[in-house]
Amino acid sequence: MTTLMIEIGALWLLAILSGLPLFAAMGLAALAFVALSGLSPSIVPQKMVQAMNSFPIVAAPLFILMGNLLGAARITDRIVRFATAVMGSLRGGYAQASILSSLIFAGMAGSAVADAAGTGAVEIRAMKRAGYRPETAASITASAATIGAIVPPSLPIVIFGVTSDISVGRLFLAGCVPGLMMAASLMVMVAVIGRRQGFPKQRFPGWRELWLSLRDGIFALLTPVILLSGMFSGLFTPTEAAAVASTYALFLGLVVYRTLTPADLFRVAVETVETVGVVAVLVMAAGALGWCMSLSRIPQTVAPAMVASIGSPLMFLLICNVMLLVVGCFMETLAALLILIPILMPAAHSFGIPPVQFGIMMIFNLILGTIHPPIGVVLFITSRIAEISFETMSRAVLPWLVPLLVVLAMITLWPPLTTFLPDLVMPR
Repeated sequence: MTTLMIEIGALWLLAILSGLPLFAAMGLAALAFVALSGLSPSIVPQKMVQAMNSFPIVAAPLFILMGNLLGAARITDRIVRFATAVMGSLRGGYAQASILSSLIFAGMAGSAVADAAGTGAVEIRAMKRAGYRPETAASITASAATIGAIVPPSLPIVIFGVTSDISVGRLFLAGCVPGLMMAASLMVMVAVIGRRQGFPKQRFPGWRELWLSLRDGIFALLTPVILLSGMFSGLFTPTEAAAVASTYALFLGLVVYRTLTPADLFRVAVETVETVGVVAVLVMAAGALGWCMSLSRIPQTVAPAMVASIGSPLMFLLICNVMLLVVGCFMETLAALLILIPILMPAAHSFGIPPVQFGIMMIFNLILGTIHPPIGVVLFITSRIAEISFETMSRAVLPWLVPLLVVLAMITLWPPLTTFLPDLVMPR
């Protein structure tokens, strides 16, 4: 069966390279394995349904709904106004405000793409008006958008936790410190480059503007506070937190700010269903293919081979970093997670690597691919907003990858950066 699965895997990769949708390629590969193994084809739909029969995965569509509601209610404008009032008087203040806005919005949307599309338009326009070059404004916004996949709530973290059977709550906690480090490293980068390139410095808007921006956006700013404090205090689970957050976002849009209309709600519902459909079909197809790989003992074969050939946990992590960075450049983050988790997690377990550390490291690498040439979905979004070519955007973003890679190296080499908080708040 192992040989058969390898042969089918090779054909599956060829199908992906030929342009076949990933979910279709995974589903057909699973069906081919079952048929050629002499098993009943009805196993494939059973395993696909079983993959979705998980309480934690309900959080995924709810977090997607919450992000869409916050975007439709124009909550991002209030966040950017507050961040600009706080950071605008520093050199490169609009750039610093962009990073702070992304950090705040990351605690709501949980997606790099949602962050770039949500706060990106406001941030890039503000920086361009302040005198920043369009490619600089777009690069800073794209780099800061990656925080959304690491800081809770995070859709990739939910998918990783469900697929690898690891506590989503512990993974959320594991992402807090790396997320703050990402924001801090980008702010340091802005301070260093800002002096060298002469980033504009705005006058302090005054305490009145600071108070007005805080008052105007206080309910929006409380969203991540309510979400995280409820989860980490044990008041509700991550899945229940997603429902609470979606209800709160709806309340803000309809009652507090009154920026949501019936037409907006219909559009949000359609966008949410479309996104959930893509995520669900990927999870279902990956569930069936993962069962086939398990039956053919691919993970059980690959993990000992990697342990025997590599030998060192540190070398394994370094190899995984390089491999995942490359994969992240060419493959969508959720799809790459669903494919690679069954292969890499057993090897990481054999090396004694903490699961939460390896999970955050995997997501970190893959999310960097969204802002890394030659293919980066966030680069496409921000280049279109900034009205610059993709080639210009690709060159401009490269220096901003450096601080993020430094953070990646730190969480790879020092596990407590990801394990300390989960062990403190949710001891085993």
